[in-house]
Amino acid sequence: MKNLKYTFLLSLVCTIAWAGNRDRVGQAGASELLINPWAQSSGMASAGLASTNGLEAMNLNVAGLTKINKTELLFSRTDWLRGSDININAFGLAQKLGESGALGIGIMSMSFGDIPVTTVNLPEGGKLGTFSPQYLNLGVSYARNFSDNISAGITVRMISEQIANANARGTSLDAGIRYVTGPLDRVKFGIALRNVGPKMEYAGDGFSIKANIEDEEFTLETRSQAFELPAVLAIGASYDFHLGMAGEEGAAEPTQIITAAGSFTSNSFGKDQIAIGAEYGFKKMVFVRAGYLYEDGVASSNAQDLTNAFSGPTAGLSLSMPFVKDGPRIGLDYSYRATKSFDGTHSIGLRINI
Repeated sequence: MKNLKYTFLLSLVCTIAWAGNRDRVGQAGASELLINPWAQSSGMASAGLASTNGLEAMNLNVAGLTKINKTELLFSRTDWLRGSDININAFGLAQKLGESGALGIGIMSMSFGDIPVTTVNLPEGGKLGTFSPQYLNLGVSYARNFSDNISAGITVRMISEQIANANARGTSLDAGIRYVTGPLDRVKFGIALRNVGPKMEYAGDGFSIKANIEDEEFTLETRSQAFELPAVLAIGASYDFHLGMAGEEGAAEPTQIITAAGSFTSNSFGKDQIAIGAEYGFKKMVFVRAGYLYEDGVASSNAQDLTNAFSGPTAGLSLSMPFVKDGPRIGLDYSYRATKSFDGTHSIGLRINI
């Protein structure tokens, strides 16, 4: 086991790939795969790659899915870039399988409101009605504890993007591993590879044109350029500080926990990102979070240096109460992510743990 620990820690170091490339920003599609729709983990700037448990781990490191009691239900509503009329709804269900496994299903739907139809002759629109783009992702995850220290998981995600007369569909694969050690599993390390899959391509009636050939009218279909998925490799670590123990001396449950977390994300089609975050929890009932997401140029006042709508700071709050003592719990989550434009991104979530 000791050699296994050293091998795992060595792999954490060796797999860091500084693949971020600002020259490739915007060359990938399906960028909604990079969005964390959940209210709890986004309050720490998604720095909890190694510490996030349950359904929210499906969007960071799926290996954390195993850390549920029995059943977890989660719903989140995000006002994305408030003032832009973009909304995100996310729903998830996770179920424990046996002693060491867990199965999770997560759905994320992104709507953009009604957009006026425009043409070359009517660039302002207004006479041709509106259309409503819809993005939908459906992920199915399985994670398993392989020992008291190591867990791993995989997610298969179906991707759909569509408007009235064009659509694109694809699949992606996520994989993650997590290692915990120390008293009460205070130290955690994680690695996640996300959004790996074949290229996607748009098709539909929107790519059809009518043409006259030898006085006969034909419908010709043009091809769109295929695009790659925004693959990322992320590595993270966290540490829990226990400030008090419940009940008498020697009790196993801490009353207050401060979690410090950090992660590095290497984007194949964008700048590398570093996220740091902290969470304070009191008696598993009140949680306060803050974080910061850094990438090159994030603090610049020059719009040409920006490739991300976010300006860095994040914050969050959660309240969790049991239905009965030591029984199922219901929780309410909120997060705020500061942005350069608009009025920030606000997420609110409801969770039930059984």
